[in-house]
Amino acid sequence: MLRSRAHLVLSMIFIFIFLAAGSGYSFNETQLQQFKLSKQCMSCDLSFANLTGGLSLLGAILTGANLTGVNLAGANLSGANMIGVNLSGANLSGANLTSANLSSAYLANANLANANLIDANLTSANVPGANLSGANLSGANLTGAYLPSVNLPNAILTSTTLYGAILTGANLSSANLTGANLYGANMDNVNLSSTTWIDGTKCEPGSIRVCNK
Repeated sequence: MLRSRAHLVLSMIFIFIFLAAGSGYSFNETQLQQFKLSKQCMSCDLSFANLTGGLSLLGAILTGANLTGVNLAGANLSGANMIGVNLSGANLSGANLTSANLSSAYLANANLANANLIDANLTSANVPGANLSGANLSGANLTGAYLPSVNLPNAILTSTTLYGAILTGANLSSANLTGANLYGANMDNVNLSSTTWIDGTKCEPGSIRVCNK
């Protein structure tokens, strides 16, 4: 009897944990439908949704959409067409944005920590104050991007194009810039402490604006 009761209790605990975990990994279907109809979904919960190809498989378009404050943590947006999208204050932590087109997108104060942005197009994107710590931007194109005060510690920027980008006051400490194109970039007050420079050498701790070796 005691053994059967114990088994029942453990089963109930397992079911509760499973349901709780599942709810944390499902997006809000009603809000998704709202977005599909209006292209407006401010502060919606679309976390962990599979939105591959810019929601085209779900009958919606992302270009120019207003997604201010939306929760897209862990979402799959690989290859998404997000030209001019407003993602101000959005949570994109851990999101998959591989090869996504975010040109001219507005990402002020967005959270992109540990996001995958390999080969993403961020030309002329506005990203002031965003958190990109630990993000992978290898091969991404940030030509002319506006990135003042952006946090990029431990980010991967290998072979990333930052031609003419504004990086004033950005934090690139311990980031990897091997092979990156920084021609014409504004590096005023950029934190390069322990950063791996474009030639693969390590900047000295405390390096600001210039990589001291």
